[in-house]
Amino acid sequence: MRKSKDDGFTLIELLVVVVIIGVLVAIAVPVYLNYRKGAADKSAQSDIRGAVSAVEQFYADYSLYPDTADGTTSLTLTSTSVTSPTVQTVTLSDKTTFGYVNLGSSYLLCATNSGGSGKWYLYNSKNGGVAQAAATALDPKTCA
Repeated sequence: MRKSKDDGFTLIELLVVVVIIGVLVAIAVPVYLNYRKGAADKSAQSDIRGAVSAVEQFYADYSLYPDTADGTTSLTLTSTSVTSPTVQTVTLSDKTTFGYVNLGSSYLLCATNSGGSGKWYLYNSKNGGVAQAAATALDPKTCA
């Protein structure tokens, strides 16, 4: 014969398990969301690195920087100063807004990802290096 006291878990034991699971979820969800924002910011920075390579390749081929950048899902760099039509395309990450500005002897690239923290990243070819986080939101048409 079994005693009725030994049949399964008590209500207190079940409540303790539910509370422990709730605490773990409360810790894990914000960490996961911050991870996703950081990954989106890194994708914007990566898009800038890809565009720097495309612009520099264009410059190496034609000895001038491209004139324009069009689109938000891909960056198309063209030049009307070269005798034949020239195009250099960079595929951008999902949700990335991108800007390119030709300054004549240098150029600016700026990008943000709407899934990220909202930071804009700016690359100035005069300074080189890596894209730096901008202090304020930038206009993709002017990168300023």
